[in-house]
Amino acid sequence: MSKAPRLLLYVQHLLGIGHIKRAEALAVAFAGDGFEVTVLLGGEPVPGVAFPGCTTVQLPPCRTADENFSALLDEAGNPVTDAWWEKRRAQLLDTFDARRPDVLLTEMFPFGRRPFRKELLPLLERARQAEWRPRIVSSVRDLLVAKNKPGRDAQMAEIARRYYDLVLVHGDEAVLPFSASFSEAASIADLIRHTGYVGSSSTLAAPPGDGEDEVIVSIGGGSVGADLMAVALEAARLVGSARRWRLLAGPNLAEATFRQLQDAAPAHVIVERARPDFPALLARAALSISQAGYNTVLDLMTAGCRALLVPFMTAGESEQMQRARLLAARDLVRVISPVGLTPSMLAEAVTASLAAPPPPRHTLATDGARRSADLVRGIL
Repeated sequence: MSKAPRLLLYVQHLLGIGHIKRAEALAVAFAGDGFEVTVLLGGEPVPGVAFPGCTTVQLPPCRTADENFSALLDEAGNPVTDAWWEKRRAQLLDTFDARRPDVLLTEMFPFGRRPFRKELLPLLERARQAEWRPRIVSSVRDLLVAKNKPGRDAQMAEIARRYYDLVLVHGDEAVLPFSASFSEAASIADLIRHTGYVGSSSTLAAPPGDGEDEVIVSIGGGSVGADLMAVALEAARLVGSARRWRLLAGPNLAEATFRQLQDAAPAHVIVERARPDFPALLARAALSISQAGYNTVLDLMTAGCRALLVPFMTAGESEQMQRARLLAARDLVRVISPVGLTPSMLAEAVTASLAAPPPPRHTLATDGARRSADLVRGIL
């Protein structure tokens, strides 16, 4: 093996940007630990995500047609074709052969991204048969979305058992073991290692005054969350102008919707695009209103500010509500359902949250990126 072990990381984001942000934090940690990191990007480019210190390879990008994941669309907005899959598959295999990685890391697969087995199973088979036999690692968040098809968990476990040397679960086992959302965890227990949570790699400072004692509303990447932004705008009117509100619209929120929010905002409400100094803004905020995505929650836990979570629950999504309830049980956040949410309901929840004391300091393990690099080095 070369002095600097080579790592090939595959990541495919479809709707939000949580997957690619977590992958960026991991890649930066691996690069900082002396790995030579190449990142295979399967989604559309995301502003502000740059993978510093790493080499990136852009595959023909795709995205989901809607929040129900009804179809995959190519860069031109057309349904993907067999020829498109063949082009992606060939590029994956060619990159693998050229890079000759010591470690192949797949983000979410086999515990998610099932449609991409068309390209990932051939890649895994190539890796398993390679003369230098790289280690194969899966990187997965703390919670999986509940499956509605019997036997799906068993299929995932079978793929993990067949190909993988290690499964990195980016959560705190003492708080939420992988078995809480994956029924077959016991069958691959020897592969699983809980790393702790993987937080943002951003260390940017915010300009003086920005975020100070504000109510900050955020929706992650912005593919979903337009309804929450609209409700929050009206709730800001009801709560009054004593405190400034800042609405952060993700890069995937439609420009027309973004402009409408800006035009409708009263004087005490700022509407702007998501910012790379978001963690620094939270550290100064009086209250955060957000969904309960993995990365946002980790930013909240690091900042220690009051937080009101409105979990994304469309299309049978269970992950965010489960995570939100877990944190609420520890008195770290308050939770309000998005179902039937009105401006007056949100305004009441905001008033109650601001009147409450700040949350207690959490004890969640949040050094997951560094720990992941340590664990992978341990199997080389």
